[in-house]
Amino acid sequence: MAENGKHGFVVHTYSGYEQRVKEFVETQVQERGIQDKIAEVFIPVENIVERKKGKTVTSEKKFFPGYILVRMDMDDEEDTTAWEVLKDTPRVTGFVGPGAKPTPIPQEEVDGILQRIQDSKEAPQPQFSFQPGDHVRIVDGPFSDFTGDVDEVNEDKKTVRVKVAIFGRETPVEVDFLQAERV
Repeated sequence: MAENGKHGFVVHTYSGYEQRVKEFVETQVQERGIQDKIAEVFIPVENIVERKKGKTVTSEKKFFPGYILVRMDMDDEEDTTAWEVLKDTPRVTGFVGPGAKPTPIPQEEVDGILQRIQDSKEAPQPQFSFQPGDHVRIVDGPFSDFTGDVDEVNEDKKTVRVKVAIFGRETPVEVDFLQAERV
């Protein structure tokens, strides 16, 4: 993100207004002809997979609600056009960082955010909320329609172990997060 003198900055916005702020800034950049100062504005989102009303749905989720990232040039002390565009944008409360002047975030953090966005596009993460002891129903696979209690949650493998009654005996069954839903 730090190319041609441009660095990443985090801008704090009203939560829920990130898209409107992004669109306003992009419009201002075009109208003022300052593409050389503000190169990119984006909202950090990731794709998630969850079950809603019995169906598997992929959707976007902001992983830093209330913040947008901007790649811009703030090196020139005399030219503050980029800074003024952002601070005068409706529903922007300021920049993240100490002091009155915006401080760029380290390139490693920018790269990490961009990698997280890219990874979620390639393989959306399951959204889950299982805890040991939860009563669930298995909705997919060979144990479909069995109910039982969550015994263990494995976040790394994205699985949950459920104790179900098979032939009158309690048996642990491991299923994917998307194959179970709370009852």
